[in-house]
Amino acid sequence: MFPDLTRDDVFRLETRRMWLRWPRLADVQAILRLAGDKRIAEMTAQIPHPMTQQDAENFVFNARQQNANGDALVMVMTPKSRPNAVIGVVSIQPSVDVELPHLGYWVGVPCWGQGYATEAIEAMVDAFFIFTSEQELTAVARVENDASKRVLAKTGMVPNGNGLIERPAHGDFVQAEHFRLDRTTWSRQLPWVQPYGITPPIGPVLAEMDCVSG
Repeated sequence: MFPDLTRDDVFRLETRRMWLRWPRLADVQAILRLAGDKRIAEMTAQIPHPMTQQDAENFVFNARQQNANGDALVMVMTPKSRPNAVIGVVSIQPSVDVELPHLGYWVGVPCWGQGYATEAIEAMVDAFFIFTSEQELTAVARVENDASKRVLAKTGMVPNGNGLIERPAHGDFVQAEHFRLDRTTWSRQLPWVQPYGITPPIGPVLAEMDCVSG
């Protein structure tokens, strides 16, 4: 799906406040601490709770393998001022439900409400349509996750009905709202969608360090 350009771990995307880069083994403890929070895991399909060290290590290994193969683009979010401090993950991967690429993301609880998810998703959506020939991208949010639905709508994703989704990490099915974004709709949003994820100023900058301390 993704070209040679993205298949080397030196590849990264720049946003106003962040670098999006490949995950590394050194990120395992941060991923375990943040993604291991029940408030994160319960809103996802792939993050188990409780999360173990092995789960976090497997995530990093699998993400790097998918990136290297061009099958996906899985990136950790890091503040520019602290590029080794992971605050979340954003990814575009093959969907298990439909034959379309799928957008997923999470942001650590200490960084909620600061616009990081919106900023990261805009960058990834841009990269997806700029670097691949794919025509459509999908996403889902649990029906009760109003914050995630707002983020997806802000980044141009279009609601596409409700339905059950499977959560392999939890062994159940939940109701979710489906979203889609096609290449034509994305291109019509230009110049709102900035090439390579360089976006107009959004959210507070002064709080940037608060969510990555400790």
